[in-house]
Amino acid sequence: MVMELEVRKKDIKRYRDGYPLIIKDSLLHPEELKEEGKVFHLVDSQRRFIAKGYYGKQNKGLGWVLSYKEGEKIDYLFFKDRLLKALQKRSSFYQDSETTAFRVFNGEGDGIGGLTIDYYDGYYLTTWYSEGIYSFKDKVIQVLDELGDYHAIYEKKRFDTKGRYVDGDDFVKGERGDFPIFIKENGMNYAVDLNDGAMVGIFLDQREVRKAIRDTYATGRNVLNTFSYTGAFSVAAALGGAVKTTSVDLAGRSKPKTIEQFSANAIDFDQQDIIVMDVFDYFKYAKRKGLLFDMVVLDPPSFARSKKRTFSTAKDYPGLVQDALGVTEKNGIIVASTNNATFGMKKFKGFIEKGFRDSGSRYKILDEFSLPGDFQKNRDYPQSNYLKVLIVKKLN
Repeated sequence: MVMELEVRKKDIKRYRDGYPLIIKDSLLHPEELKEEGKVFHLVDSQRRFIAKGYYGKQNKGLGWVLSYKEGEKIDYLFFKDRLLKALQKRSSFYQDSETTAFRVFNGEGDGIGGLTIDYYDGYYLTTWYSEGIYSFKDKVIQVLDELGDYHAIYEKKRFDTKGRYVDGDDFVKGERGDFPIFIKENGMNYAVDLNDGAMVGIFLDQREVRKAIRDTYATGRNVLNTFSYTGAFSVAAALGGAVKTTSVDLAGRSKPKTIEQFSANAIDFDQQDIIVMDVFDYFKYAKRKGLLFDMVVLDPPSFARSKKRTFSTAKDYPGLVQDALGVTEKNGIIVASTNNATFGMKKFKGFIEKGFRDSGSRYKILDEFSLPGDFQKNRDYPQSNYLKVLIVKKLN
């Protein structure tokens, strides 16, 4: 007998209309959920079927809807169907020799919230966002096995309700990789390591932005890349003809990782500046020294805490824009990015407007980006389209 959980009257229509995230406040008795991975039915007060989901605690909610068919079994064939459909949508990526890393399966966008699968030139990386979805691991791996033609499968476990990474050996099966391996993205080379903690060395969702920087915006510019991580934007700018790049990140390992990325593209890293420093301290330093840049890249984490300060994109982004404008030349460009899913593009544009207005500057939006095509979105869940990027020109 499948467990039934009654949905509050106010939320019944939302779930009938396709909303995929199961939220605690939508259920009359969420305390009945005890075992992660348990499949249950959402029902109305008359016990009429609404949807079938699984229990898997994340920071977002209690689990995800898997099916709107009452008789559909959540078995190997279910996972095979969803994964094959997703792979079919990405078939052109497998044929592209210029781009050898992309997202194969994108959670709720492909019908199974809490699971993503990325492909890195012969290596699959599965990311599990709850113990609940991890309980289906064998079925997912079996599908990838049946497809075959891979070197190895690795995994990341983000079971903590705050999305924290569960440390350990990330190897699942196949032939262990000799990392770093080098993937291609629109002809650029990037080093990735699938077995070195939570991050792998590049964020695949920024592919189109990096291409635009290289092909359209970087030529002849002096570029400041803040929150630079491994310097992927800096590499794109350098390959696009930037006069110089300056990469700034607080993490100590960002410097050797950025050197690695430059070296992978035969760029002389000694001709670039790679600085391990708090970005906000660097803004103050740059203003003191009278340093100005023709392009500033802003891609901060949604939330960050250091010894000195706490930063949240939801409330601090306008101030970040102001800081950037203080070191940006007239007619310079700001690449403003956020992956915060709690607000949309309209609100983000409001942050940009406020930052410019408070600085007494005028601006023009030259370009905007959201997720690339392999990051399939769920039209009934706007938060799935989390990436927002604006390329903005400072006019005065």
